[in-house]
Amino acid sequence: MQPRKFAKVATPLPGKKGADVVKKTAQYVSPSISRFYPLVVESAHGSIVKDVDGNQFIDMAAGIAVLSTGSTHPKVVEAIRRQSEKFIHYSYTDFYYANIVELTERLLPLISGSFPKMAYYGNSGAEAIEAAMKLARNYTKRPIFLAHSGSFHGRTMGALTLTASKPMQRRGSLPLVPDAVHFPFPYCYRCPWKQTFPECDYYCVDYFKEQYLEKFVPVDEVAAYFFEPIQGEGGYVVPPPDYFHKMEFLRDEGVLFVSDEIQTGVGRTGEFLGIENFGVTPDIVTIAKGIASGLPLGAMIARADVMKSWKPGQHASTFGANPVAVEAALATLEIIRSERLLENAKRQGGKAMKRLLEWKEKYEIVGDVRGLGLFIGVEIVKDKRSKARGEDEAKRIIDYCFKHGALVITAGRNTLRIIPPLTVSEEEFTEGLDILEEGVAQVNSATVRG
Repeated sequence: MQPRKFAKVATPLPGKKGADVVKKTAQYVSPSISRFYPLVVESAHGSIVKDVDGNQFIDMAAGIAVLSTGSTHPKVVEAIRRQSEKFIHYSYTDFYYANIVELTERLLPLISGSFPKMAYYGNSGAEAIEAAMKLARNYTKRPIFLAHSGSFHGRTMGALTLTASKPMQRRGSLPLVPDAVHFPFPYCYRCPWKQTFPECDYYCVDYFKEQYLEKFVPVDEVAAYFFEPIQGEGGYVVPPPDYFHKMEFLRDEGVLFVSDEIQTGVGRTGEFLGIENFGVTPDIVTIAKGIASGLPLGAMIARADVMKSWKPGQHASTFGANPVAVEAALATLEIIRSERLLENAKRQGGKAMKRLLEWKEKYEIVGDVRGLGLFIGVEIVKDKRSKARGEDEAKRIIDYCFKHGALVITAGRNTLRIIPPLTVSEEEFTEGLDILEEGVAQVNSATVRG
């Protein structure tokens, strides 16, 4: 085991104070919330998290891809302090304040497309998706939404209609919003049709046309196609490079393209938007998570002609674009620019991918490695031949990491997701990957012996 500079675990996990919080949470807080392991946060700065018992961890989860500039970046904290001393809330649904205009003027040029755009602000990713669903139906006057199996777009009733990653997320909530059609995402490692890329010549697109559009989905009644450029909860699945180009035939039929950038956006993949890696310009973009470095803010950006189909009063959010969150977002965008965080994501992610691809050759339980920038998935299997999902193995790996000072979580059923803050240093990231590899090696040895 390597000596640690950043990861320092000195108590059982959770410790005495942490265990008390876990116990009282179970007593008072909704059981609908699931957790990866009993981390009880006391403080966090940059890429380092401390728990209430004094243990210290390297952050490889970034608050589920939210802490784009790390925890408590001084410029974000100062922006929050400065605005909170002026005013904390005055509902932009009924009145005006200037920093929303400033944020929008900075944000819109970062969104793909040379056409005029407009922004709507809410509090979260799910709210951004709900807004996009309403806007798409309003503009097109069509009822049907297209989305992928394996997708995750949120848990509110509308967003949940598009989500198709785990049955538990829908259990007890049916029926949902009608007329959402799901079809397979191009998951090349687990191709539903047992094809191999590139020899398949994008058979997934042909299948969609032949088995959906030609049989039961009237394309002229489709309002929008919702997609994640890289599936998140579905397992950090990267589509083949021309997939979204191949799907652009839908636009000839008047279907709006909605890119869900809630997890892939704000520089996570090394580009400001994940879809930029695939050369397609969406009509609508949804952003949240990393946009305000931890404060609740969601944005739905659309072509101006689409947004202008709404009339006053059709959609709003009391707390959307809270002025404090807006200032945090302004600081976040400035930090991303001035500290060259897109470049850091590409550089750190590129080095990590090189190392992780070596694990694919080295360890029997590492089935696939995929990702862009600091949006990386390592799919754990029971063995390479069968590709049987290593759900228990993945859980044991993240538990090992937690107990040894690295916060790693899973995506989907059996994929390790590696999403540190975009500010992570090479030294911090290397130590985090060292701990992760120790966990992979230990579980690999136990699996091979077993």
